Amino acid sequence: MSLFKKIFSSQKKETLDKGLEKTKSSFFSKLGKAVAGKSKVDDDVLDNLEEVLVSSDVGVDTTLKIIKRIEARVSRDKYVGTDELNTILREEIAGLLSETNTTDDIDLQIPKGKKPYVIMVVGVNGVGKTTTIGKLAYRFKNQGLKVVLGAADTFRAAAIDQLQVWADRVDVPIVKQQMGSDPASVAFDTLSSAVKQDADVVIIDTAGRLHNKVNLMNELTKVKRVMQKVVDDTPHEVLLVLDGSTGQNAFEQAKQFTKATEVTALAITKLDGTAKGGVVIGISDQFKIPVKYIGVGEGIEDLQAFNKHEFVDSFFKI
Repeated sequence: MSLFKKIFSSQKKETLDKGLEKTKSSFFSKLGKAVAGKSKVDDDVLDNLEEVLVSSDVGVDTTLKIIKRIEARVSRDKYVGTDELNTILREEIAGLLSETNTTDDIDLQIPKGKKPYVIMVVGVNGVGKTTTIGKLAYRFKNQGLKVVLGAADTFRAAAIDQLQVWADRVDVPIVKQQMGSDPASVAFDTLSSAVKQDADVVIIDTAGRLHNKVNLMNELTKVKRVMQKVVDDTPHEVLLVLDGSTGQNAFEQAKQFTKATEVTALAITKLDGTAKGGVVIGISDQFKIPVKYIGVGEGIEDLQAFNKHEFVDSFFKI
């Protein structure tokens, strides 16, 4: 059976299809114009395709990589019809995503032997960071895991309040201090509390200060160092949350945060409200960091574990 004919979880897949509708509609509208009147993939079609991919927020470097791969296929096969372009694009993009995203584990189990498993969440304000934390807590709790949240974004009172709302909604404990408190102190208290409660998962929120603040690196490093006094080798995961609807700005944020700290996974949110879903492809390829979650709706279950096959299937579904 072709991997694209794989039977996916129907409810999840329907949500993903709907969430990528704007991206898909915009992409195929542009693609249709790019090949209009052409029966063969030639230099003109490839030039037009390059423009389509760049304008769909795939990014210049990733676009050039895709074009180069298609050029190689055209050269090898001698004749490639424009009616085959959809299938070829689908295969090449799936191949790119496979190079970085090696797992398709729908439920993304917490690794054994890591208890508590500590996730530090980073990202600028407004990208959906707090919402992502709340939805992750819900997801883990539904797996039967005991979750503790840490409100270490102490520079905004709203951040602490918002995380408290999610803790109440999901019914998980939260550790917090007053606005302006030392974030590392909150992280220390959170891990200490989690160990006492025999928690399975700890999710630490961190300051969403803009990426041009010079002391961001120092602060994140301090938070890590203090957490390691409680649990060795923490955090086990540093999850960068990016707003997919910002397109190329998400690339810039990823660039700055990967300089500031070691990012091990990505969550790309708000894909349902934008035609810029191509950013998932470009960011995954350029930063070689796996996209672990995507946000495709406002519902509490609409933060999905990223599955490259499902994503490509929905992106190219006609």
